[in-house]
Amino acid sequence: MNQTAVGSHENWLTPDELDAARRRLPILYVNAVPVRVDDTGVATSVGLLLRSTPEGEIRRELVAGRVLFHERIRDALLRHIEKDLGPLALPRIPVSPSPFTVAEYLPTPGVTPYHDPRQHAVALAFVIPVTGDCAPRQDALDLIWLSPQDAADDAVQKEMLGGHGIVLRQALAHLGFPPAPVVG
Repeated sequence: MNQTAVGSHENWLTPDELDAARRRLPILYVNAVPVRVDDTGVATSVGLLLRSTPEGEIRRELVAGRVLFHERIRDALLRHIEKDLGPLALPRIPVSPSPFTVAEYLPTPGVTPYHDPRQHAVALAFVIPVTGDCAPRQDALDLIWLSPQDAADDAVQKEMLGGHGIVLRQALAHLGFPPAPVVG
């Protein structure tokens, strides 16, 4: 990270303070959809993390996490990509990143397609090309690379909770991969 990066120990909240804030304020997050691109800039694969939920279920997720106080969005993206994909992922974050969508996660199910039982969170979602070696870290159990067509499959969507599958489909549409036709 660059010199303007902030340390989480000095610019975030204690667990009790975070719980209190989550009950009163929306929390800003970033969602990152890591992609591999070919020489022409077309996405050839999408990276999804495998994680265990507190209930013991195994689910696919996007790279995601909070933005710290006084942290630039770009730095938050770099920090979370490194935390989840490793220091050799080599993300290609634009100088001025622009989200492809904003997802509003609410603790009440059904109000929006995005749900987080812990809090009201607003996530800026980005597609981020990565060029290096990625290896799952922290609490990620695995990382899988899927073709955009395979990533849009309903079976993959069912493995994702809280609206991450919807963000993934929006990312694929943003990249020019329309959703698969519904058969039935």
